[in-house]
Amino acid sequence: MRCTQVVAITLFASLPVLADTRSGFACDTLVVSGNPEYPPLLWVSDRTPKLLTGAVEAFLREIVGPLGVTVQVQNKGSWARVQRLAQLGEIDLVAGAFITSERIGYMDYVLPPMTHLPTNVWVPKARPFEYRHWPDLKGRQGSTLINNSFGQRFDQYAKDNLAIEGVRTIEQSFLMAQADRVDYVLYEQLQGQVKLERLGIADEFVALAPPVSREGLFFAFSKRSVCNSMAFREAFMKQLSALDDQGRLQELIEEYTSYYTDVVR
Repeated sequence: MRCTQVVAITLFASLPVLADTRSGFACDTLVVSGNPEYPPLLWVSDRTPKLLTGAVEAFLREIVGPLGVTVQVQNKGSWARVQRLAQLGEIDLVAGAFITSERIGYMDYVLPPMTHLPTNVWVPKARPFEYRHWPDLKGRQGSTLINNSFGQRFDQYAKDNLAIEGVRTIEQSFLMAQADRVDYVLYEQLQGQVKLERLGIADEFVALAPPVSREGLFFAFSKRSVCNSMAFREAFMKQLSALDDQGRLQELIEEYTSYYTDVVR
């Protein structure tokens, strides 16, 4: 089933919740989290370690601000833990997730996707190998974040055919590759580049072409969240669509890329 069809099915799955709040929606405060290893979209600032900052955090505030709802974009730990909290309903919204069949079971995705992201095979320049399609990764050891997804088709192929070690931070994956403990790192092109620049080793790695996947990145509400009402999702979608038409997230990505790589040290 195509991703857009899946989203259409899940988008309106939850029943409306009667509102009794200042905003007129089901809740006044939206508790949000996401992948803390995702600059320039999201990351943990040393100045505010309990919160996440980045282009998506700023974008989300522009979406929700006009709706009269307060946003708390909290650092809840690893990406695997964030997904678990969404499943339990302990956070209201995941700020950035690819679609998988498992996640559809506990989250309602919001159209349109905020952006599309290519995922690449990253290798040390000193140890490149020929890569043209997924089977070229067979027999090699890879690494990425625990519970990371790069699209349903690739995830299934990797599960059946590839050896990919999950770790807590993507810095760990890149340092393992640098030390010749793994052959490659799987990570999004944008996020991988800014992470390497931050680590000061960008000139030691190269992203092989073509990407292993190119997936839409979505906001997704926990099905157990009290904020997840039909009225709020529709208002959220309207604001998201308007900003998407303006290319607003791309502007913020450029701004926060510069901030992360040039200012934050």
